[in-house]
Amino acid sequence: MKTLVTGATGFLGSHVARALAGRGENVRVLVRPSSDLRALDGLDAERFTGDLRDVSSLERALAGVQRVFHVAADYRLWARDPREIHESNVTGTQNLLEAARRAGVEKFVYTSTVATIAVPRLGGLPNEETQSSSAEMIGHYKRSKFEAERCALRAAEAGLPVVIVNPTTPVGPGDWKPTPTGKIIVDFLNGRMPGYVDTGLNFVPVEDCALGHLLAADHGHLGERYILGGRNLTLKQMLDILSSTSGQPAPRWKIPYALAYAAGCADAGVSRLLGREPQIPLEGVRMARHKMFVDASKSERELGFVPGPIESALERAVDWYETNGYVTAGRRPAVAGARAA
Repeated sequence: MKTLVTGATGFLGSHVARALAGRGENVRVLVRPSSDLRALDGLDAERFTGDLRDVSSLERALAGVQRVFHVAADYRLWARDPREIHESNVTGTQNLLEAARRAGVEKFVYTSTVATIAVPRLGGLPNEETQSSSAEMIGHYKRSKFEAERCALRAAEAGLPVVIVNPTTPVGPGDWKPTPTGKIIVDFLNGRMPGYVDTGLNFVPVEDCALGHLLAADHGHLGERYILGGRNLTLKQMLDILSSTSGQPAPRWKIPYALAYAAGCADAGVSRLLGREPQIPLEGVRMARHKMFVDASKSERELGFVPGPIESALERAVDWYETNGYVTAGRRPAVAGARAA
């Protein structure tokens, strides 16, 4: 069986591709001409140049393919032109779904996001049965992923064998970009985090999240969603784990939301004048007002998905960021020494 993986040059997608290759699968990865290929180093996979916005390249990439893992996404909390996020995440997904239908693929695993599920609700934690709306999605990224997920669900209703996975917040090694969550870890390791906001996320080891994709392909019910999550943690709890792992002191100042929002607004104004990316993305501040905790038990029951401890995943992340030069030289010895002590 030949499997196509999109997004294999990214954080989660590279782990999905490696999990498939490690199982002895015949893997083909779709890469753009401008892609950073470091995440593919040492991966036994056929590289195919194309673009989600180029239908003809998708048709060529799907030739002889029986299964698709569509992991690619434009994951940014700010873009100079927000239409780029929509074109990659919505139009690109529509193009791939339609090309996969024409190619007659046997299974299509679409990587959505927990953001389409983790919305404020009274009562218990949100789960796969939680119904949300586009109006509840904060920012261009979340709205685009919500629309793309609707496209995948409609394709499943029309007969395409689609299974949807909703990863929470993956952490671990191999985050070359890094992702917005990775930037938080890197800033912490470099002593650039004087305080924290009272928010929370569900964290999952990236390697386990990748294996969850394979479990969804093997055991998931067509047309259904599966949260691939691990442990609900406040941001302060996550930073305390990082502190224990790295030896860096955890920030003690809880920043009031109003102050964080005001700082984001001010930074957005300055960034527009200077023509640069904001240092405090306003969308990220708005997202932080709600703790994105979820109930991920369906994946354990139906897929056999049991992720490992988040402490170990964060330790692997710290080691990787240090090894690959994301931690300034003056801080790296202190971090390594604390962990070895």
